[in-house]
Amino acid sequence: MKRLAILSLAASTLALAACASLAPYGAQRAPGGQGYSEQRIESNRYRVTYNGVGAPGAVADYALVRAADLTTDQGYDWFEVTQSWTDGRPGGAGGVRPSVSIGGGSSRYGGYSASGVGVGLGLNFSGPSPTSTSLEIIMGRGPKPDRPNAYDARSVQASIPR
Repeated sequence: MKRLAILSLAASTLALAACASLAPYGAQRAPGGQGYSEQRIESNRYRVTYNGVGAPGAVADYALVRAADLTTDQGYDWFEVTQSWTDGRPGGAGGVRPSVSIGGGSSRYGGYSASGVGVGLGLNFSGPSPTSTSLEIIMGRGPKPDRPNAYDARSVQASIPR
């Protein structure tokens, strides 16, 4: 009976995880949905956001692809990321946030005393969680500048699968 319960829990966990996955690359169709959106700040400066589900790395890649697509669509050759946020935190600090708790106590009952310490580890059975990456970019023409956050738009388009 115990074995059946464990198998049932594992199957339902896998089913939940399969339901919540990163949608194919594309525009965001509804508020809170998956996909990209952008906001023009100046003629050559945009804020690009990609909302998705699951690991922040894939969502960040899609944000870079959208920045590259927007750059070539506007007639530019390269873009530079001037600021980035992952899950609302600057610098791309997204990802898994494990939870650990430690507790202790003692009690006295019927002439006996007991004390103990417990350690717990939080488990997430709800499947992948929503994540987002926002990039503020500036676009330019000609050769890409030799700076670490500057990208050749066509190289990004060719190197990140959609």
